Amino acid sequence: MLIDELKSRSENTCELCGSTENLEIYEVPPTSTPNLDNSILCCSVCKAQIEKTEQIQPDHWKVLGESMWSPNLPVQIVAWRMLSRLRNEAWASDYLDILYLDDEALAWAKKTGDHEADATVEFHQDSNGTRLFEGDTVVLIKTLDVKGSSISAKLGTVVKNIRLVHDNTEQIEGKVEGQTIVILTKYLRKG
Repeated sequence: MLIDELKSRSENTCELCGSTENLEIYEVPPTSTPNLDNSILCCSVCKAQIEKTEQIQPDHWKVLGESMWSPNLPVQIVAWRMLSRLRNEAWASDYLDILYLDDEALAWAKKTGDHEADATVEFHQDSNGTRLFEGDTVVLIKTLDVKGSSISAKLGTVVKNIRLVHDNTEQIEGKVEGQTIVILTKYLRKG
């Protein structure tokens, strides 16, 4: 079983930061079938930051100075991608300068385009800067006219079970008077 092979290879530690808590398989994209040659064992903290579900904490990644030398190529690939995202940190830039990947490995590392992004991750936030999640309940802080409709979403309207617009962090979708509408996050607060 893959998890057992990864635990054996990593000695039950995160292959990136060395943590022994909440270890999970991370399939290094792009992958078709997860296996020992394209997966790593990492902690939930590393995985959340790799997958951009949490903001990157640069200090957490300083350990890449050690783990980037792993003999396991998927670990090197993830280290290169994270260092590339953190390249504005002097230490990360220094590590990148000395991390060598052959042409084939570098092509794999660049395949996702993740190295072109910086370390910031944008999330859906309400007017107060509180992070929004799928299924949250929000309250309108302004009366809004709904385009293409005769309804008006009144100040104080509660919108339950919102959906995040995945390609625009300034918009959510929700039902008002039985109609699904797009609402700008600056006009709502988490309920």
